[in-house]
Amino acid sequence: MMEILLSDKAYENDVRPIINAFCPEEETRISTISIDFGRDKVYIDIKVNSGESYNSFTSTPDPINEKAAYKNAMKRLLYSMLSDISKKELPWGILTGIRPTKLVYELLEKGMDEEEIYRRMEEEYYCSKDRIAISILIANREMQLLNEMDYKNGYSLYIAIPFCPSTCLYCSFPSYSVERYADTVEGYLKALENEIRYASTCLPDKKLSTVYLGGGTPTTLSAKQLDRLLGLIRQLYDFTYVKEFCVEAGRPDSITKDKLMVLKKWGVDRISINPQTMQERTLELIGRKHTISQVYEAFHMARETGHDNINMDIIIGLMGERPEDVAYTLDMIKELDPEGLTVHTLAIKRAARLNAEKDNYKGLKAEKVPRMLELSKEFAKANGYLPYYLYRQKNMADNLENIGYAKYGKEGLYNILIMEEKQTILALGAGALSKFVYHDRKQIDRIDNVKNPKDYINRIDEMIKRKNDYLQERRDNN
Repeated sequence: MMEILLSDKAYENDVRPIINAFCPEEETRISTISIDFGRDKVYIDIKVNSGESYNSFTSTPDPINEKAAYKNAMKRLLYSMLSDISKKELPWGILTGIRPTKLVYELLEKGMDEEEIYRRMEEEYYCSKDRIAISILIANREMQLLNEMDYKNGYSLYIAIPFCPSTCLYCSFPSYSVERYADTVEGYLKALENEIRYASTCLPDKKLSTVYLGGGTPTTLSAKQLDRLLGLIRQLYDFTYVKEFCVEAGRPDSITKDKLMVLKKWGVDRISINPQTMQERTLELIGRKHTISQVYEAFHMARETGHDNINMDIIIGLMGERPEDVAYTLDMIKELDPEGLTVHTLAIKRAARLNAEKDNYKGLKAEKVPRMLELSKEFAKANGYLPYYLYRQKNMADNLENIGYAKYGKEGLYNILIMEEKQTILALGAGALSKFVYHDRKQIDRIDNVKNPKDYINRIDEMIKRKNDYLQERRDNN
């Protein structure tokens, strides 16, 4: 087992993602990595199992006055040493955060030209040429879309429905089996309605820009419950300036014609139907209790009920899949012709069942995941889908990324707003995280809700009070 020794534990979150990306536990031949963080230099010593030792140092800026520059100098040294030892490079270089395009967006906002951004991303962050190119492409498209809306004076509403038909093997989101929590759903809905009523009054000076129902799987609610919930939202909130009303319909086995008609009735103009793969054997393996035929059925029902902006999610890197499996999935999606395609790279989170049971799936590792991602990019380009948002997650297969594609004019605006952290997000429901964005002082404050639906029901007054106390304090300070 590899040992990591740090003279200052404050930098652990900066170094571990790079080490983990270069040194998967089952493959590494490194025994020890020692890092000494000095005031004007960083010294790194790496020992491998064969007994060889590698060491180097770099001069650094003052860590107190130039903290970010100090970290980047340290990360570049660590990256270079691990790259030399492993004989490989990472597509995103030393960037370990989930929002690489946010950095590019901010540089564009400052007026930096694309040539200078390219140079900086390559020399300072060691990003590959193709990742720099797609980051610039996406940041420019995001800027175009956001310039068409008054996002600084607006806010978005996120509503969490944390129930799912079943919990997928790879999932780490706070979602709960609707079968196990059946007696909780109605109580949850009533508590959520209380928070929705409160939230409709708490940002009187801002205009509502987008509404997003996610989870979980919102369509685990009955048609009657959905009708009640969406009707309340339309009754309480001013939709005059709303640019997007999206519902993550998600699992095909939870979608019915009645529910789709309810969504249409209340003005939902973007939905997502997510197969994740079109391979039956993989669906069974990952615990998604639906069939490929149900994907087709749900999609065609959505078209029949008037839904003309449908996104579909797929995941690359699923256990046992190969590039030809992904190619088959993409062929099936081409036949359906959705307006959007979101391509996720499998990320095994600590809280996922797959992480706890990983020894059971050692023989089912996906093959050639980077090639799978390339296939999806080729498919998108050939079929008129443009990349419009991108994000990364920890523990992603091959240190890759998730990319959202859409046909022109069908982009998911909420996705851009949440990923680039450009707008206040008022988030309601179990596990929801509100973000209050202050552009003038470049500050983001976060207020979270408890994750468990039963805790949320029992503590709904506290959840409302958290937001109210925070907003009252902000008003008092202004």
